[in-house]
Amino acid sequence: MKKISITLFLLFIISNLYSRDPYPKNPNIDILNYSFELHLNDSTDIIYGIANIKLDIKPSEKNVRLDLISKNDIGKGMMVKDILFNGVKVPYTHEKNVINIDTDKINYTSDDIITIEYSGIPITGLIIGPNMHGDRTFFSDNWPNKGRNWLPLVDHPYDKSTSEFIIIAPNHYQVISNGLLIEETNLNKNIKKTHWRQSVPTSCWLYALGVAQFAIDYVDYFEGKSIQTWVYKQDRDNGFYDFKVPTKHTLEFFSDYVGPFAYEKLANVQTNSVKGGMESASALFYSDISVTGDRSTRWRNVVIHEVAHQWFGNCVTEYDWDDVWLSEGFATYFTLMFREHAYGRDDFVSGLKDAKRLVFDYYKKNKNATIIHDNLKDMKDVLTYNIQYQKGAWVLHMLRNYIGEDNFKQGIRNYYTKYFNSTTNTEKFKVEMEKVSGFDLDKFFDQWLYKGGNMVLDGNWKYDDNKKNITVELDQVQDDGFLFEMPIEIEIQYEDKKQNKFDKIVLDRKSKKFYINSKSRPARIIIDPNTILLAQWDFNEI
Repeated sequence: MKKISITLFLLFIISNLYSRDPYPKNPNIDILNYSFELHLNDSTDIIYGIANIKLDIKPSEKNVRLDLISKNDIGKGMMVKDILFNGVKVPYTHEKNVINIDTDKINYTSDDIITIEYSGIPITGLIIGPNMHGDRTFFSDNWPNKGRNWLPLVDHPYDKSTSEFIIIAPNHYQVISNGLLIEETNLNKNIKKTHWRQSVPTSCWLYALGVAQFAIDYVDYFEGKSIQTWVYKQDRDNGFYDFKVPTKHTLEFFSDYVGPFAYEKLANVQTNSVKGGMESASALFYSDISVTGDRSTRWRNVVIHEVAHQWFGNCVTEYDWDDVWLSEGFATYFTLMFREHAYGRDDFVSGLKDAKRLVFDYYKKNKNATIIHDNLKDMKDVLTYNIQYQKGAWVLHMLRNYIGEDNFKQGIRNYYTKYFNSTTNTEKFKVEMEKVSGFDLDKFFDQWLYKGGNMVLDGNWKYDDNKKNITVELDQVQDDGFLFEMPIEIEIQYEDKKQNKFDKIVLDRKSKKFYINSKSRPARIIIDPNTILLAQWDFNEI
């Protein structure tokens, strides 16, 4: 019993050590569905909203907390008019961007509904204004926690729910959102109602809304699910051409390698609310300038990345912002894996080398940066492109080679299946990889994810003709205070290329000397010939 208690205590300590996202999570309240009815118009940027929130509350809970940006001194932000609980008005406060609803005297049921009527001008989150062609548009931009600027919700990834958007707007607009189109009705000669419903639970930063004058192409189907293109009417021809590929191919690859596609459709959408791409569930957003008419490699890779997110980040979602690499690092690496599958090994290696350069460039000034946050206090620090994206991708690449391709693929599939449409964290991912491989991955995860720094090597080799062996010396010379323990692959090349061979050495301290038998003098020795190690080196014959 004492041993069990100690084990549980240690697990508690570890869990808290690696889980410091400060958002006030409440396990007593589970949001089941959001239904947002929004009234938009062309005469003002004021939006009128009615939110119906279905939730499950434990009897002990006497308060419901929601995020909604309050109206500021210059008239932007949201103002609540009324809040009802199961149709009855209830006391509430809306202060400092938080709604607190007093439910002390309420007897909960299995179908509790909170109704919030509100209005205001969004500060951000819903971008209202002209697109590149000067046409008025409305586009969401929720990541990471900007949904609260225009929607009352639990603005954090830990609480996933289904959702609906019911849009009342001038009828010259088309409306795109998550899920499936349920209704499109002209209410009169000027106003149209559009209703989208997503039956798959997602985190709120993945909610999508686009209201514009679109050209729409129903491109194809994947396993009975529609693949669509939504671009500005002026960009019809170029947009339809650009987004025709490679969406279906990526869906096929990720479904085969990882597991089933979770959503009801996949739409590629041109928008002015993002600079690059945004992985909103089933409705992917791309910048104004993404439509080029030449299927540029840059935007092709962005499409692959956002499609990859439908598996990692969207379907399987980080429970805390501290683990955002589970979204971005995974999407970045699986983009590279698809590029290897579709365009060849050279394209894959080129992407890895570009990522390595970005990682080392960043560490020149940020030597202690870690992939997993050790204490996230400001949301502006939630994500660094060079670290969570690029180094995160490299960690997966090294893990794949460390435990082997078959183990890696099975571990990914098990992880995806277990946390399908749910939330997870890094420790849970590690457990799945340990199960399939039989490896203890504590050291690997600790040095690459929870600690900072990068491996920098200085070394040399020499051949002893009498002893018929090669002496290899390697030193870790990084000046960030971190040391690594990793296998390092070397290729021994001879003038007679038929003699070439590979060897693997394990550097587990600051300096180490290795001896390799060789009947003849090598022409050269190459470190990491297959590009599987995140390191830099200076290595020569002496």
